[in-house]
Amino acid sequence: MVVRLRLSRLGCKNRPFFRVMAADSRSPRDGKHIEVLGYFNPLPGQDGGKRMGLKFDRIKYWLSVGAQASDPVQRLLFRSGLLPPPPMVAMGRKGGERDTRPVDPMTGRYVDAEKTPAISENKPKEEDNAEDKSP
Repeated sequence: MVVRLRLSRLGCKNRPFFRVMAADSRSPRDGKHIEVLGYFNPLPGQDGGKRMGLKFDRIKYWLSVGAQASDPVQRLLFRSGLLPPPPMVAMGRKGGERDTRPVDPMTGRYVDAEKTPAISENKPKEEDNAEDKSP
C-alpha cells in the first residue's frame, strides 16, 4: 500500500476548498482517507492572501515513513518551508534541448547571476569620464 499526501476537493461550484489528506494511492480523490493533515483555501481572503493550515508534525511523520506528496501538495509544503524546492527545468521547443538555466520556483522566471557584477563595471566608467574632463 503506497500512501500519498494529496488534496481532496470540497466546497461548491466555483468556490473550491481543499483538504490535505494521507490516503492510499488506489482510493479515489474524494474517497476513503487515512488522516486529515490540513486544509488549503485557494480563494483570497479580505487581506488578499490564500489561507492554509497544516499539521506539520503529522506531515513530517508521514514523509518519514515513506509517504509521497503529490505535485500540488509538494508546492504547498515548499511554500510553507517544510520541503526543498521541487526541481524545475524549463523546456525549449518540443523535442529540443533543455534549457539548463536555473528557474526561481516562486515566480517561474529565470535567475540571472550576471546582473550583480554590473554594479562594479559602472565605477571604472565614471573614472574614465573624470580623466577626460581634467585636460
